This record gives sequence, C-alpha cells and structure tokens, in this order.
Amino acid sequence: MHEYLDLLAREAALIEFERPVVAARAAGAPAERIEDLEQAKLRALRVRALLERRRRREEELSALYDTAGDLAGLRDVDAVLRAIVHRVRTLLGVDVSYLTLNDDQHGDTYMRITDGSVAASFQQLRLPSGAGLGGLVALTGTPYATANYPTDPRFEHTAEIDEGVAEEGLIAILGVPLRLGSAVIGVLFAANRAERPFAREEVALLSSLAAHAAVALDTARLLSETQTALAELSAANAVIQAHSESVERAADAHDRMTAVVLRGGGVDDVAADLVGVLPGALVVIDAQGRTVATAQTPGSSAEPPDPAVVELSEALAASRSEGRSVRRDALVIAAVVAGADNLGALLFRPDRPLTGADQRILERAAQVTALLLLFRRTVADAEAQVRGDLLDDLISRPVAEPEAARSRAARLGLDVDAPFVLVVAGDGLRQRALSWARTFAAGRHGLAVMREGRLALLLPGDDPAVAARLVARELTRTLGEAVTAGGAGPARGASAVASAYREAGQCLDALFALGRAGSGAGAADLGYVGLLLGEGRDVAGFVKRVAGPVIEYDERRGTALVRTLEAYFDAGGGLAKAAEGLHVHVNTVTQRLERVGQLLGEDWHQPRRVLDLQLALRLHRLHSGRP
Repeated sequence: MHEYLDLLAREAALIEFERPVVAARAAGAPAERIEDLEQAKLRALRVRALLERRRRREEELSALYDTAGDLAGLRDVDAVLRAIVHRVRTLLGVDVSYLTLNDDQHGDTYMRITDGSVAASFQQLRLPSGAGLGGLVALTGTPYATANYPTDPRFEHTAEIDEGVAEEGLIAILGVPLRLGSAVIGVLFAANRAERPFAREEVALLSSLAAHAAVALDTARLLSETQTALAELSAANAVIQAHSESVERAADAHDRMTAVVLRGGGVDDVAADLVGVLPGALVVIDAQGRTVATAQTPGSSAEPPDPAVVELSEALAASRSEGRSVRRDALVIAAVVAGADNLGALLFRPDRPLTGADQRILERAAQVTALLLLFRRTVADAEAQVRGDLLDDLISRPVAEPEAARSRAARLGLDVDAPFVLVVAGDGLRQRALSWARTFAAGRHGLAVMREGRLALLLPGDDPAVAARLVARELTRTLGEAVTAGGAGPARGASAVASAYREAGQCLDALFALGRAGSGAGAADLGYVGLLLGEGRDVAGFVKRVAGPVIEYDERRGTALVRTLEAYFDAGGGLAKAAEGLHVHVNTVTQRLERVGQLLGEDWHQPRRVLDLQLALRLHRLHSGRP
C-alpha cells in the first residue's frame, strides 16, 4: 500500500498507478494479493482525482480572487476584460476565449475582446440576435454549450457566422451570458478547435468569470458617468465663476459710472473708468467725428483707434439699428445715441477678446456717455441762447447803459473792451448752422445769433478777414454747401457792436454782388469797395495796402516809381507815350514797371487791381499835396 502513497505524494502520472499490479502479476503473486493491490489502486486513484479537483478548484478560486483584485483597482476596463478572457482560456484549457457585447442600436452582438484568435474575420464578427450560439445566449440569457458547433442543429446557422467559425477552426463552444441585473449585456465564450464536452463545473466557472466581467463593464460605465459628471460640474463651476466675475465687473463698472454722473463728472471720467474695468484703449468721438476723450489702461499694448482711418459709417449704422455694440476687426464700436439723435461713438480696442458681459459694460458706458453729452448739449444750448440774446440786444438797440452791458458780457466770459470782430455769414441758413455757430463762438469766448437767416458772430480778435475766411471754410465743411462770410472790425466797446454788424453785413452783400460767393473777406479785402463800405473810411490804410510798397520804395531810394505808374495810367498803358511824358527812354519805363511788378506782384496790371491802384495813387497825391 505504501507504493500508492508514494505515487500520490509525488503526484505521479496516471499510468504509473498500474505498475504495482503489473509487477505483482509478473512475479506470480497470489490472487488475494493482486486483488488487494487492485483495491488499493482504485482507492489511490479516487484520492488522486479528489486532489486534482481540489487543485483545480484552488486555481479557479485564485483566478476569481485575482479578477476581484483587478476590479478593485480598476483603471483600464479593456485591461481587466482582457485578463478575464485570458483566464478563461487558461483555466478551462481551451484554444480560444472571447467576449461579445450587445449593440442596442443595431440589435446585434459584436466582438469586444478575443484571446487565442488568429482569424481577422472572426475577430470582426457580428452576431444577429438569436443567430448562432452566441446570438442565442444573448437573446435568451441562458448558457449554451456544444461539443461540435458546425453539426449542432440546435443553433441558427448563418453563412457569415459559419465562415468566421470555420476560418478560426472552432468546433466545441461554450457561451454564458453577461448580466447586469435582469439585463443581458453580452456573452463570454470558451471554444476549442477539437470536439470536447464541457462539464457543469466549467459552465459554473465561466459564469463566475462572466459575472466579474459584467461588474467590470458596469464599474467602467459608472466611472465614465462619474468622470463626465465631474467634467460637466467643473465646466459649470467655471461658467458660474466666470459669470460671477462678469457680474462683479459689471457691478463695479455700474458703480463707477453712476458715481461719475452723481459727482458731475464728464466724458473723460467715464472713459477713464471704462478702461479701468476693461483693459484696452478707448477713443470717444462726437457726432462730427471729432475726438472728445481718450483713455488707455496703464501697461496696455493696444493702440488707440484713429477715427480718421476707421470706416465708421457702416459700423455706426449697424450699432444704432441693433441697439448694441458691433465688432469690426480688432475694434468694438458702440454708437452713442439719445432716441434718434446721433451724439457720437465709443471706439474700443481691447487687450483681449470681449465676452458678452464685457460688451454690455461697453454699451452701458455708451449710454452714460449719451446722457452726459446730452446734458452738456442742453447746458450749452441754454448758455448759447443767453449768449445769443446778448448779441441780439447789442445789435438791435442802442446801448443805453454801457457798464451794464459790459458786466453782462463779463459774466459770459467776454471782454467787450478788448478788440473784437463781427462776422456775418450765409443767407437763408437753418438751425443746424446756428448750432454749429454757437459751439464755434463759445469755444472762442464769443457770441453767436441767427438774424433773418444770417449768422452773426462776435469773436475776440483784430483781423476780420481771417475770422471771416475761417467761418466760411468751417461752416462750408459742416453743412456740405458753400457759405459766404463778411467781416468787420476790429472794434471795441459795447456801443460799437451794432455798427460793426452793419459793416459786416454790407461786406457780405458786396461779396455776393462781386461774384465771390463761397468765400470770406473783410472790408479791407474788397479794395475801393471796402473803402466805401467801411464805417471809419480808412483812406491811409487803403493807400498803404494797395500802393504802400511802391511809395515806401520811392521814399527810401529817391526813385520815381509812383510818377512812372501815374504816367503809365495817363498814357492808357502805352510805354512810348509814358516815356515821352516823363522825358525818359522807353527802356527806363520798362525797367521801372518791372520793379513795380516785383513790389506789388506780377498781376498788378490786371483789371481787378488797376482801379484800386489808380484810386490809391490819386488819394496819395491828395494826401501828400503833390501837384
């Protein structure tokens, strides 16, 4: 008996358990001895089978334990599924193991993991519901096994499945369902390339591994859903945080702008507060496109927008129609409007792209700017009305109390005792021209009023011609049509305003009569006409403006240019006759006239200047007492 114990101890092969019986028979042992050995052999084989089953059970339990450990540390679901499928192949001693999952969208089952497979078509196989062994397991949720699948009539054979199984060379197949609760989500398989029956213990082992695989898939789903939820939560938190920051920034901007209005601040303050909230460079323009205010965040790299090079008309029209700011390349443009009244725009170049909340802050700044500009315009209109009333009073009625008029003007920032000029412009002008004139005059500490369709402007200064030309040019540009302006002065004192106004009006009439509409001039620019119009009849000034360079040349050098000009005009422009009257050679007359041209300009003999020059020479002769 001890021989069989030795065999069991060293886990001898099954054939070795026949050796003691064979040896006893060869030695001629009694029948009783041989019978005892046969009984001992059977008992030893039963013990050996029991030990083998326990060893296999230990291996199965170890495999299940390892699988449970894999699930506990699940990081990669594919890695866990591959480990389970590989353990199926090892524990059951099969040639191929694989796992399929149900596709609810397509209504079939597809290969997810294979181990030991060599056929590409088999690895890409899809099993329709109920078709083949796997399709039947997936449909019924019941384990199925066959020792010879190709010849087993229990299963619905399809050409695609049979070709895939044949290419892989599979014969015996065992499949068990993967369950999550009552739902079947897939099938776990063990397959052999030779006929082989599958024992109940193997079905139970495969079912246990299938349960672990289902847990792995469900855990992976839960992990994925958790990660998705965490990602969504993180994204929502980021959105909430960004929104909170936007709300705080908007509240800060609102508080800043409200404080500007309450403390009586201006557009410059709004611009400075805006770039304090939104980093970048800002330019505020008025309805005429002139820059009202600029501001830039300290350290900002944004270049301030240049209104002269930005195409604003389309952008402003879009902003006004949409009631929102609009983006044009790197600029954000917000129209500044009050009802249908266009007051200007905000041109903002941000350091970073603006969010929707940022754009609303810019739009709020445009609204506050509109309020301030509208308020400023209202105040300016009221002040301009007061200024206009003063000028109208000085023009329309005699100044009975010069001191009262002087005090009234001083309260408006005007010193009527300092030199001033009067400009009268246009004919049949409308309210838009008056608005421009009020702004123009106020900017120069002057007065403006509309009288019978003409503008009257009282401006500090001593050159009426320069003032008239400036008014004509600027008003023409503003209205888009030619405007004529006549100037008078300089004058001093409140009592001189009315006479200066009359002279400027006469100058304007003369410009129209002389065909010089669209220009600006003073009485001195009109030659002898100006002399006739001027209230002071400045004869000496007229002579000096027209012929002064020639007279002064004669006085300094003792020459006879004045006499030569008089002889030339008396001779009707004839050189020879003039030379005869002067008793000099014709060449001398020519040389003297060339000198006159250098002094008065080459166009001195043009008809438009000849009359003025002849009149100036006659007045000079009268003034000097020369015969």
